[in-house]
Amino acid sequence: MKKKILGLLLAATMVLGLATGCGKAKDSGSTEAGNAGASSDGDVQVGIVLPTKDEPRWLQDQKQFETILGDAGFSNQVLFSQGSSATEKTNVETLISKGMKVLIICAQDGAAASAAVEEAKAAGVKVIAYDRLITGTDAVDYYVTFDSFAVGAAQGQYLIDNAPSGKDIPLYLFAGAATDNNAFIFFEGAWSVLQPKIADGTFKIANSSEAEALKDKAELSREEISKIIGQVTTDWDFNVAKSKAEANLTAVGADMKGDVVVLAPNDGTARSIADVFASDKDVKSYVVTGQDAEKASVQYVIDGKQSMTVFKDTRTLASDSVTMAVDILNDKTPATDSSYNNEKTDVPAKQTAIVVVTSDNVKSALIDSGYYEASDFTGIE
Repeated sequence: MKKKILGLLLAATMVLGLATGCGKAKDSGSTEAGNAGASSDGDVQVGIVLPTKDEPRWLQDQKQFETILGDAGFSNQVLFSQGSSATEKTNVETLISKGMKVLIICAQDGAAASAAVEEAKAAGVKVIAYDRLITGTDAVDYYVTFDSFAVGAAQGQYLIDNAPSGKDIPLYLFAGAATDNNAFIFFEGAWSVLQPKIADGTFKIANSSEAEALKDKAELSREEISKIIGQVTTDWDFNVAKSKAEANLTAVGADMKGDVVVLAPNDGTARSIADVFASDKDVKSYVVTGQDAEKASVQYVIDGKQSMTVFKDTRTLASDSVTMAVDILNDKTPATDSSYNNEKTDVPAKQTAIVVVTSDNVKSALIDSGYYEASDFTGIE
């Protein structure tokens, strides 16, 4: 399927004379990752801005963009913002100066990024929000995302399906960064399935007084979720997750340990949290969620250190983004299947499916699909 898509994209670019040479990626500074596919005069048709080099997820996305756009013959450049909205804005300005026609941007901060995309829009650039919705502006033309609510719901359902039997099972809640709109949607999805089990006494919340106070409420407002996230945020940071997990376990008694379930928001934080729970002598067993199918977490799943991960195939997400960019360059209206309100307007969106990966289907989901090689891991049968 991937080859077929790439073939169609390449054919379209050749017909319209948009194809350019495919350059070699390079590293030329703290924000610049490379210019795969950039033409010799420095022009960039598609600019990509990603939040950081420091999380494996975004390096995977970089590779997918450079491969797909390069193979399709489009000049492109990937820049990293390294956790800074100011750098993010500079990245967008750099790409505008290189003649960018389409911007694909994953915002560091969904609200703060509005200034950068408004500048791009004013320059005649079409803006595609990638994976994270940019809020408070009408300068976003399209949104390409995984179904974040479904990700959270899958994580929550996994905890329900794999929890030990009994009542008052300790439930530890963790969330992503409060600056990331997706963190709210992930948590909302998880809460939608966990709340009934909290209300009926199956689970007992161990580390959030705000969540405990709302345990009987099935649907939470953004303000209510914000209060919970304020207590359980990891900031998508491994070290923050580790420190918070340690503090949570120190603060509770033995009755909130034993066999526990843990809602961890993504793979990096899941590994840090899992390591902390595994080292506590009073924790007999834990079930912990994750997402992104990072290599290190796939190995953790194989080894039984992490219970599951939600596989979001960045090849598909990047392909959807490229297909949308190609349609825009060809003066066509991109296909969408949903919309997201960003507090200013309803943004047309294209959603990409997710897959829950456990030790039972690692091979079929990640190896047989060609996403990873079996040689990347030990213990693959």
